[in-house]
Amino acid sequence: MGLERPADRAPVPGRPADGDLLTRWLARLGQRCRPALAVAPWASGLGLARTLLATGTGATLLVNQPAILLSMDGAGDCTGPAAAGIWCVLPAAHGQLARWIGIAVLVVVASGWRPRWTALPHWYISWSVIANLSALDGGDHITAALTLLLLPLVLTDPRRWHWQPPPAATGIGTGRVVAQAALILIWLQVAFVYLHASIAKLAVTEWTDGTAMFYWLRTPGYEPPTFLHPLTEAATDSAVGVTLFTWSVLVLEFALALARLFPPGLRRVLLVAGLAFHIGIAVVLELVTFGFAMSGALLLYLLPVGHSWRHSRRSIPRDSGLPRRPPRSRAVAPAASPSATTHPPPETL
Repeated sequence: MGLERPADRAPVPGRPADGDLLTRWLARLGQRCRPALAVAPWASGLGLARTLLATGTGATLLVNQPAILLSMDGAGDCTGPAAAGIWCVLPAAHGQLARWIGIAVLVVVASGWRPRWTALPHWYISWSVIANLSALDGGDHITAALTLLLLPLVLTDPRRWHWQPPPAATGIGTGRVVAQAALILIWLQVAFVYLHASIAKLAVTEWTDGTAMFYWLRTPGYEPPTFLHPLTEAATDSAVGVTLFTWSVLVLEFALALARLFPPGLRRVLLVAGLAFHIGIAVVLELVTFGFAMSGALLLYLLPVGHSWRHSRRSIPRDSGLPRRPPRSRAVAPAASPSATTHPPPETL
């Protein structure tokens, strides 16, 4: 029908052949992604996030006895997939054995030793907590979700301790691509948590009219410690104060949901604001586990990829495409000799 391309037709000069279009497009995409993939995501920023997640769960197990954490009859939920949880596999001593094994695992995780070896045990204990125990808060569910998403990232971590700087760049391998993909999934998960938290509040009258914090800070079981009563009452006694207090929570949560779309400078500001927000929740509402979980989530979400606390210069690989500070050159005085001043060396002539 005249639509076929003749096999013997010569290609137009300056125009790539049809088979080369996809190849060139993929090559161009690879060049654009190379600077991001060249930055190793395994750094002490990742390590601190894991430590916070493990500390939150470990504190829950350490402070509370199994009689409080398990159901009213003293047995965990062992139906369906939950039967694989550690409190069902090791029910001895009314859950005490499973409790102390969980604490030991989480202490090792928090220490940072061998992240590749502790990735699966960390997730298993976190999942067992939400599968078998009943006295939970939102932080336990966040931790279980993040430790699952962290598996591809941590299982490819080649370091001995998660406090160490990233390894020297050896090219972009499969492990690094898998780790970066897992990190993007974590970003999406944390962004969805904040987006849902902010949008769901808009369906509650007390949040839209600005009075929610007045009721939250006076609800039995959620009231702040006694030494904070004068401060919280002063902030919520006036209509303007309680309205600003309530709406600032909505604004911050919505801003955190979109934080990955903002420039790096604004992301740093939101990271500090978000950490202060969750520390405030932990102190005022005494939701400590939730504070640890969300602080770890924020570090994974908003810290620069490959951020290292004490080795920031060493954490940037040479082939990452990112600017590096040039090494300092130390001037060395030439050795004194009678001919040095009268006969310059040949290469200077």
